[in-house]
Amino acid sequence: MTVLLVSQALGGAGMAAGITVGALLAEDLLGSTSLAGLPATLYTGGAAVGAMAIGRLSQHRGRRPGLVLGHGAAALGSVGVVAGAAASWTVLLLASLFVYGAGSVTGLLARYAGADLAPPERRGRATGTVLLATTLGAVAGPNMVGPTGAVATACGLPRLTGPFLLAAAACTAACLVLLLWLRPDPMTVARAHADAPLPAPPGEGAPAGESAAVRPPGRTGTGDVRKAAPDEPAAPEAGTPVPGRTTHRWPSGVMTGATVTISAQLVMIAVMTMTPVHMTAHGHSAQAAGTVIALHVGAMFLPSRLSGSLVDRLGAAPVAVASGAVLLVAGVLAGLLPPQNTIGPAVALTLLGVGWNLALVSGSAMVTEAAPPGRAAAVQGQVDVGMALAGATGGMVSGLTTASAGYPLLAVASGVLAVAVIPTVVLRRASGQP
Repeated sequence: MTVLLVSQALGGAGMAAGITVGALLAEDLLGSTSLAGLPATLYTGGAAVGAMAIGRLSQHRGRRPGLVLGHGAAALGSVGVVAGAAASWTVLLLASLFVYGAGSVTGLLARYAGADLAPPERRGRATGTVLLATTLGAVAGPNMVGPTGAVATACGLPRLTGPFLLAAAACTAACLVLLLWLRPDPMTVARAHADAPLPAPPGEGAPAGESAAVRPPGRTGTGDVRKAAPDEPAAPEAGTPVPGRTTHRWPSGVMTGATVTISAQLVMIAVMTMTPVHMTAHGHSAQAAGTVIALHVGAMFLPSRLSGSLVDRLGAAPVAVASGAVLLVAGVLAGLLPPQNTIGPAVALTLLGVGWNLALVSGSAMVTEAAPPGRAAAVQGQVDVGMALAGATGGMVSGLTTASAGYPLLAVASGVLAVAVIPTVVLRRASGQP
């Protein structure tokens, strides 16, 4: 767990590069505000491919190879972005952003590795702890726009490539940390714990086949995942329905969790991507925009442990409903507060990060609970593919909407869209499903 947290801190610094200056770099190189959302579209589109590849690799080979592959891709993509910007080679820049995006999803997928190491009643907090570790690098990264820009300029590179230099170094370090020290693999540990027999009550023998995968009421699916051999589906417990064994349709719990996380990702990316562009258009410096993004990224991850505790104590559904309400408030404030000073964008983006965090932790808990036996890592990867595609859509639509209708309309409409998850969660809760 310590190794996993160290790699998350390093990877967080790499993830922040695209968030902080990606839109500004595209605006400079392409000379168009309407295309400023293109980097977000590319690296979130790449994240869709990365999530699918990492999920499948993790399912068959374990968490470590998947996470190493992801961080390695992020480092390679960062180097390509720097080279493309330095040579004013747009094709290389855009292709490298795609590769960078394929690796940037690694930090989010690592939350499932944390859940692998925790018992069912503590998985929310374990997920939150892994996400919290990302904060160290993710908050430091945007605040390094000025210093890394100076380093880039001193090297004869465009100033805005500085954060990608940091990303290349940080992601390479994260890759090496995992490759060398993540022993044993979290998925191996989880499966070993699941196969360990429970102690029999005094005077009684343990029922044949009983294992530590027995779950408390409402905890369905995740214990069975740990019983699976790396390359074959798990055998179900007697009398236990096996969703997904004869069909690849997601169970309703996975669908609800995916709806929560995907909607939040769409809203967050749309508003966040265009905030630096909106701020610089009103006279703010790139460093000021980086500070606001740092607050936003901090809010995305700092509440993770609290969000996880709320999920463990109250259940995922109430936390998911709260996320929709917080995202609505964030969107309205981003659209209506005056942009002439940094207070308005800072408050709005901070709430945007908190709402996203509540949605991610609660939605991930729903997915983990309901993932089909023997296919957990693959399903988790598929859900994050949906998140990446939503982010790609939000990134592209944000630039077009801002250019045609203005940032305030984009922000308010995004907040209203976030409320759509509440009926989905409430209806499922009302139907008696956990």
